[in-house]
Amino acid sequence: MAGPGRLQKDLEEVKVLLEKATRKRVRDALTAEKSKIETEVKNKTQQKSPRKAELLDNEKPAAVVAPITTGYTVKVSNYGWDQSDKFVKIYITLTGVQQVPMENVQVHFTERSFDLLVKNLNGKNYSMIVNNLLKPISVEGSSKKVKTDTVIILCRKKAENTRWDYLTQVEKECKEKEKPSYDTETDPSEGLMNVLKKIYEDGDDDMKRTINKAWVQSREKQAKGETEF
Repeated sequence: MAGPGRLQKDLEEVKVLLEKATRKRVRDALTAEKSKIETEVKNKTQQKSPRKAELLDNEKPAAVVAPITTGYTVKVSNYGWDQSDKFVKIYITLTGVQQVPMENVQVHFTERSFDLLVKNLNGKNYSMIVNNLLKPISVEGSSKKVKTDTVIILCRKKAENTRWDYLTQVEKECKEKEKPSYDTETDPSEGLMNVLKKIYEDGDDDMKRTINKAWVQSREKQAKGETEF
């Protein structure tokens, strides 16, 4: 598995190529690759204490909350989830949620979605909408629970004893597209090579010349940097 130093070099190279690339398609692919590598670098640095980082993120908004006019709605995007044979369970951290009246915590289910609305918690409303669930759920069998600082959404699986690899269809498509680059056995720079190779093979002569030129310049720059070092 590539270490942070190796990823940093890949990132530098992508940036160099981005400077040289003029074609939109090439730039788009490189930009996507750049953000992937940046995410990996970030994940590596957080790996030692991911739970701690998560908690801090969750606590920050709560610490800043002053009495704010009711009616301001915050979109919630952080959640955790797991599953049993019968349920997919989504955990949403909302500090102090156990103190609001039960009717202020509303969940609406459809066969492939749910939306949560928590009204007037610390002077704000909190909303979370999840569409395109990976598999159908039973609307009647689904429910919610409110615990200390947490809302748990219980989605009853229509097909029991089936495993959900992802929570939503969109997540599945994104993860499966990324798989080659995130394969722990392969070096992230191979992911970049594959992206470039694909653009190169699909491109016209002009695009091939652009990639060749950018690649050569990037290699020269890297070689100079290494000899100076």
